[in-house]
Amino acid sequence: MLNNRKRFIYMVLVGIAISFLLHALLPVSVKNYNRTFDFLISIFITILIWEGNLRIDHLLNQKFPWDQKPGKRLLVHLPISLVYSVMGIVIPMSLHAKYVCVLPEDKKGELMSVSVVIGVLVTFVLLAMEISTQFFRKWKGSLVEVEKYKAESAQAQLQSLKDQINPHFLFNNLSVLSSLVYKDQDKAVDFINQLSKVYRYLLDNRTSELVTLETEFQFINSYTYLNQIRYDKNIVFDIQIPADRMNALIPPMSLQLLVENAIKHNEVSSAQPLTISIMVIGEMLVIQNNLQPRSNKEPGSNTGLQNIQTRYKFFTDIPVEIVQSDKTFTVRIPLLKSR
Repeated sequence: MLNNRKRFIYMVLVGIAISFLLHALLPVSVKNYNRTFDFLISIFITILIWEGNLRIDHLLNQKFPWDQKPGKRLLVHLPISLVYSVMGIVIPMSLHAKYVCVLPEDKKGELMSVSVVIGVLVTFVLLAMEISTQFFRKWKGSLVEVEKYKAESAQAQLQSLKDQINPHFLFNNLSVLSSLVYKDQDKAVDFINQLSKVYRYLLDNRTSELVTLETEFQFINSYTYLNQIRYDKNIVFDIQIPADRMNALIPPMSLQLLVENAIKHNEVSSAQPLTISIMVIGEMLVIQNNLQPRSNKEPGSNTGLQNIQTRYKFFTDIPVEIVQSDKTFTVRIPLLKSR
């Protein structure tokens, strides 16, 4: 809330102010009265109440965060702070009135009541200040996170688009197309249609936050078709997605990035065919390939997996899981529900 030094100064000033306020409301004439003791006990009680409530707030934040459980937090926090504040006022003042400054009996009860009321009011002010500060920080932090996500998401989408329209990708597909034109003109036409669908999807969804699994799979079918023509029987796609899960949501091009990642970093040949499996397990979409790292990797930014992890953090607390064994490389991404 405030740094320790400033907070201590404020507590001392508030304690002195409360002492003056009590004397203004209840002037008491006591023999051998020493005003310094009143200032000290008022400052002591102020520090006790202030610091104690901050500690209570800190402890309750761990179990009942304001931004997640505001109702339960209020029901728990309010009585605890009130009881603590009342006890923190009554006990020190009773000891002070008994051993330091003996007050007339007819004034003790009245002074105690006024002190408790003032103490409770101060507690409410402190809680209001602390809660307001926390909500402001959360709100400010949320704005920063949103802007950070927008920038990182835009970067991820742009990188994905670049990966597909870079000369290397285009050269490979044009090479395949040129050979098809002479060998199989009908297949060449299909190849052109599928290639146009890939670019159409990239352009239409480059600014989308989420797309349905069905929409992504329509794109993946075109994308895998291009790779199937290029690698022939050396690459196998095993896709098993239940029809009732097609309405789930994922960030656009995330599935394509994972398929591309598997092809880019693994050997694909007749001697070592690559199998890429796509399936749903529970609430996760699982993309798995047999692990056979290629010696000469294709050039890339190596940001595919990082981009997917970054984009998912904005939508869910469920992490993207990456598991590598001796034989397989597996990525599990959460299936999201519409908000």
